[in-house]
Amino acid sequence: MSPLRAALARGAYATLMRLLTPLLIGRLWLRARREPLYGHAVAERLGLGAATPPGALWLHAVSLGETRAAEPLIQALRAAHPGLRLLLTSGTATGRETATGLLRDGDAQRWLPIDTPGAVRRFLQRHRPAIGVLMETEVWPVLQHEAARAGVPMVIANARLSERSLQKAHRLDALMRPAVATLAVALAQTEADAQRLRVAGAPQVQVSGNLKFDLVPEPALLARGHGWRGASAGRPVVLAASWREGEDEPLLSAWVAAMARWQGDAARRPRLLLVPRHPQRFDEVAAMVQAHGLSLSRRSGWGEELASPADPGAAGADVWLGDSMREMPAYYALADVALLGGSFAPLGGQNLIEAAACGCPVVMGPHTFNFAEAAALAEQALAAQRVTDLVEAVQAAVALVDDSRRRTEMVTASKAYAALHQGAARRMAEAVMQVLASTRLG
Repeated sequence: MSPLRAALARGAYATLMRLLTPLLIGRLWLRARREPLYGHAVAERLGLGAATPPGALWLHAVSLGETRAAEPLIQALRAAHPGLRLLLTSGTATGRETATGLLRDGDAQRWLPIDTPGAVRRFLQRHRPAIGVLMETEVWPVLQHEAARAGVPMVIANARLSERSLQKAHRLDALMRPAVATLAVALAQTEADAQRLRVAGAPQVQVSGNLKFDLVPEPALLARGHGWRGASAGRPVVLAASWREGEDEPLLSAWVAAMARWQGDAARRPRLLLVPRHPQRFDEVAAMVQAHGLSLSRRSGWGEELASPADPGAAGADVWLGDSMREMPAYYALADVALLGGSFAPLGGQNLIEAAACGCPVVMGPHTFNFAEAAALAEQALAAQRVTDLVEAVQAAVALVDDSRRRTEMVTASKAYAALHQGAARRMAEAVMQVLASTRLG
């Protein structure tokens, strides 16, 4: 590709981003009405705000899932370089809130700047990182170009690129190929991801595995979930995990139909534990549950104990709504089986590795392209079952809770599957440190 063509494409993109900046800032203020954190430190989106000492390792994780995946990598990097200072950037409120828990003394936290030359240059001048590590899919044309100009090597860790995303990149080839080509190394989750990254223009690619296998469920959260199981009065629990918009209505309709089998036998009827992916949907989903004639209890009303005085009807509710953050291991420990959110609409699925690590069998739909290899390996390991739609999914989940022997086999298979694929954090940390071999970290 000619440098002139790449420069023209980048210039057109940068002009568009400048024109869109007022709209993007306005959208942040609108979102702040529902999620106040979006209104915090908005100037950082323009590359402004307080400077930090130079020489930190800059790690960007856009949202909740990427930030949680970054945790074992950060631990491995700190082990390899005990004096490491981090600059963590985020793009969403849930990502920033989660990243706050990863900070240590000397670290800093900022929003990722909008991808315009001015904002990115100000960001790089204020912080002067030694290296940038982007999580999973975050490649920005102006950011990559300006980092290269500033001499900041960029790595993409836990990289994944679906066939669908590759086709989108092809349509913007003059813009995206030069950006991908500036990467010092792409640390791919799978060989299929690696092949697609090479086709997209990455000059150096290594297959390092998936960091999410290295996430260890917090024992206190597992214990909390096991405690909640005791409060379920022997009723099986089916978890709808990280549930996405567009999946609610089909799920609730299928659930109501399936529960007709237990008419008059409430003591044995399975309970649905519904955990929406995005916190701004908690109230909306609660209203939908009640509109389907199902009684509801919300996690936010439980306090520290399930059957708290604040919600005396929890024990008899048809549906428990998981309207809390950072408690997924507790929900998996509570459940007998999980339905994988995002896989029953063409959304690509969610991370099923956490469920496996918690020993929770998974029933997933047809759409798992965001985690294609992890889903295929889980299915091969008998840790997960694939179905065609939500009606079949609810039927499969109910059949599984009725078959204790098969469920026990899937629990064992889930834990073995999760343990088998660990080690990505160490491999990625070693690769990042190799890139930094000639760079002194401050």
